[in-house]
Amino acid sequence: MRKFLVTALSTIAFLSIAAVAFAQDGGSSKLDPTGLMVVCVAASFSMAIAVVAAALAQASGLKSACEGIARNPEAGGKIMQPLIIGLAFIESLAIYVLVVNLILLVANSYA
Repeated sequence: MRKFLVTALSTIAFLSIAAVAFAQDGGSSKLDPTGLMVVCVAASFSMAIAVVAAALAQASGLKSACEGIARNPEAGGKIMQPLIIGLAFIESLAIYVLVVNLILLVANSYA
């Protein structure tokens, strides 16, 4: 019963706060340079985080593949194919972040 009460009260609190969070001031539609600056800074931080995470993941995968090939040289061909596919998937995630950042920057510059 207590778990249900806590869940219900927290849901009501979140729903009451959502109206304030999504409220719009209905003001002017002119370009806000501080908003564009915030989007630029956020885009650069998100891209930096994505690139660092992708680099660490690629380094970890390459390290494991090299260790596996060093332990069993005959399995080099079987290890290489999943390694290349995994590296491509990791790199595509960083490219997706770049595309989303470019969309945000372009959309905000025309708003």
